[in-house]
Amino acid sequence: MSAARGAATALLMLVVRTAAAQADPGAVAGESTAAVIARNSPQAVAELCQMARRGDAESQYQLAWIFTHGRGEERRDDWASYLFFAASAQGHADAKRMLQSVSWPAAEVPECIARSGPRPAAATPATVHVQAPAHIERLVRRLAPQYKVQPALALAIIAVESNFDAYAVSRSAAMGLMQLIPQTAKRFGVHNAFDAQQNIRGGLAYLRWLLAYYQGDVTLVAAAYNAGEGAVDRHKGVPPFDETQEYVRRVVARVGSAPHAFDARVTAASPSLEEIRSVKR
Repeated sequence: MSAARGAATALLMLVVRTAAAQADPGAVAGESTAAVIARNSPQAVAELCQMARRGDAESQYQLAWIFTHGRGEERRDDWASYLFFAASAQGHADAKRMLQSVSWPAAEVPECIARSGPRPAAATPATVHVQAPAHIERLVRRLAPQYKVQPALALAIIAVESNFDAYAVSRSAAMGLMQLIPQTAKRFGVHNAFDAQQNIRGGLAYLRWLLAYYQGDVTLVAAAYNAGEGAVDRHKGVPPFDETQEYVRRVVARVGSAPHAFDARVTAASPSLEEIRSVKR
């Protein structure tokens, strides 16, 4: 372990112990082994997961603490990141302190929360191979990681949107490889939508935002990329438009529909997401 990484780990553990002492003093001093085991038992963790998924900030914080500390569960800082950000977004003071004290990795939805939510398409693999021009594929593979977007998702979107035509223009004035409408181009700082690199950067920025907004649900992200997040929120899922339904089917066929990692720092989740999930169940 490098000295820098060791120092970061030591700082993390100090912050965790301090936060734990504030939230649960028995966790660091004076608590019996039996009490610690009971409080971190699989049943207790499962109950915290259920409460966290329903939006309880304290449960999100406590579960994040468990995943960060590795007590009773595998240590997963990416899961903790998701939960600390979720709790912080609701005003949880200790979660905010944790976020300010340590640099966290990109958020990943904890398995126990993903299992609780509807993932009907999670096992659906890609069935259509995307054959992209070499220069565009190289550009996507170079740029996509900068936005924490899987290249396969970006390539699937480009294939369905423009079939890799950098000068494509739709009836609704969507332009270029990722078919950015003027409002979206302006929103993400694209000045020339026919410049392949600018266009891809704009599309990737929008995908990064949508992934955070829909917490990695590729089906909802694809629907929103086509119809807009407002339509997805209003219809509580994929809108009942023939074009959008077909669009989602084609994207999922090319990339699959397993949950995608997302950065919760980009934007808060859709206020309709829990309702969408309940409808999908």
